[in-house]
Amino acid sequence: TTAAQLVDGFASMGLQASELAAAAGIMREMRREKAVVFLSFTSNMVSSGLREVIAQLCREKRVDAIVTSIGSVEEDLMKSWKGFELGSFDADDAELNKRGINRIGNIHVSNAHYEWLERFLQPFFAEQLKKNKGKPLAPHKLIADLGERIDDKNSFVYWASKNKIPVFCPAPTDGAFGLQTYFFKQDHPEFAIDVTADQPALANLVLTAKKTGALLLGGGFAKHHVIGANLLRGGLDYAVYVTTASEYDGSLSGARTKEAVSWGKIRKGAKTAYVQCDASIALPLLVAATA
Repeated sequence: TTAAQLVDGFASMGLQASELAAAAGIMREMRREKAVVFLSFTSNMVSSGLREVIAQLCREKRVDAIVTSIGSVEEDLMKSWKGFELGSFDADDAELNKRGINRIGNIHVSNAHYEWLERFLQPFFAEQLKKNKGKPLAPHKLIADLGERIDDKNSFVYWASKNKIPVFCPAPTDGAFGLQTYFFKQDHPEFAIDVTADQPALANLVLTAKKTGALLLGGGFAKHHVIGANLLRGGLDYAVYVTTASEYDGSLSGARTKEAVSWGKIRKGAKTAYVQCDASIALPLLVAATA
């Protein structure tokens, strides 16, 4: 039994299995119709082994643009130095703190990773400042240059850079990466990142596309940045949501595809699937089934 046969067999199973099968069908149609495909995800996806699955999508050019948090980028970079460790959701967090270990669910990341990140980023920022002659940097160009600095075939930043897939990040001052920009800027006040410089490139992808589709893993601003940009063209033609969030609190993360139709972020009549499942389970199945 192939992965495609397995997932297609879910269609008649009911519950979320049927929705997963529908998602696979939509992903195949996106490719068949040559839609411009957007991928969004949160940083915990990269904390997990999904990093390599996302890298595969970039390596095989199955997505045309990515929107994610800067946490995804920094964790991808750190993993290019040294992997994270599988721990426990029930670990003693006070004890972990004493040992210099940070917990992301059941994944453990040492302080040494962040020390390496500082050693990596500070000279990189200096190079970027010199290269751009003090002009503000566009996040997607900055991330593309980061991809050229690493040699890790398991890195999505590496493959996105190599295959000219823009990685848009509306909040580059977040997380450890953001702290490093703060440290660097203290001695180089002219250093600046212009988040608005990503908008023309993202809008151009949306406005020149005959059809657009999106695979949205989790929620947050990355999800909204994709569907919000597609408002410019009357909405997405295809959308697959994979989430564990609930809609009862009115959050964007839990909002269903049909809510986006009311905004014009997804077209009326668009083909959509809403998979309520942990992405660490759903994404490998979807990618394997649509290879």
